[in-house]
Amino acid sequence: MTTMGAGMDGRRGRRRGALLAAGTLLAALALAGCSAGDSGSDSAGTAAEAPQGAQGALDKGSDADAAEAGAGAGAPDLRVDQRAIIYTGSMRVQVTDVDAAAREVSAVVTRAGGFIGGDQRRSAEADAVAELQLRVPAAKFAQVVEEVAKLGRQQSREINTQDVTEETVDLEARIVTQRARVDSARRLLARANSIADLVSLENELGRREADLASLEAKKRRLADLTALSTITVSLAGPAAKTDEEKAETGFLVGLKGGWEAFVTSMTVLLTVLGALLPWLVAFGVPLTVLLLVLRRRRRTPAQVAQVSAPPQVPAARSAP
Repeated sequence: MTTMGAGMDGRRGRRRGALLAAGTLLAALALAGCSAGDSGSDSAGTAAEAPQGAQGALDKGSDADAAEAGAGAGAPDLRVDQRAIIYTGSMRVQVTDVDAAAREVSAVVTRAGGFIGGDQRRSAEADAVAELQLRVPAAKFAQVVEEVAKLGRQQSREINTQDVTEETVDLEARIVTQRARVDSARRLLARANSIADLVSLENELGRREADLASLEAKKRRLADLTALSTITVSLAGPAAKTDEEKAETGFLVGLKGGWEAFVTSMTVLLTVLGALLPWLVAFGVPLTVLLLVLRRRRRTPAQVAQVSAPPQVPAARSAP
């Protein structure tokens, strides 16, 4: 009996274990089904929220691409030797021969890897003046200035610098972000399904491309100004006067100004008289002759009356 009771207890334990395993398996399957249902509902919700219009998708994609582009740009290198600086200068040098000095300046600029951006000359022998605009690499700016100063007697010099590093870094970041926005608009345009979305995306893409072109043009302008410095050189002859010398005051200066004003006035008066002289000759001479003839005719009757009248005899005086 004891053996039979033990066998029955073993069979009951095995049944309970089987039931427990089956219950665990069913619970696991139920949990898996719930997870799949939740995933499906999330996917369906995402799919339902997706078609919010071309502009919403464009903004989301652009923001994501811009953030990724900004994160990949990295921190700029702001060391002193890596800063973007615009150098400009102006100087006046008095030389013996203006044309020869201008040729020497051109040679100096060519050796430095630059070029002549402008050339204006006023030739009057001793007081000749030449205005040259030099574009030279920024690294050779100081060298070119010193070489030009040695061509004669330097009368003036002015050097200016402008640090545009922050502007350049900001412009570069904006260009990277704008390029990402343009690429995002192009991708969405390729997936447009309706005419309305196509027109909207084309207009937005055109606007973004125009903004990108404007930013790139500003970048090229800054790159040109930082890569090539500008030097304005005035080469003056031995008798050429500076602006300070031209602004002299005093009795002689006033006398000279008055004489010049008098000469100018006389020149204007003679010019007007020369313009009126043909009219005076054409109308003045006949008019003068006519007046003389009329005057002579008026005098003739009076003279005839005086000649024909008998002389008057004075009356004799009576004796007292």
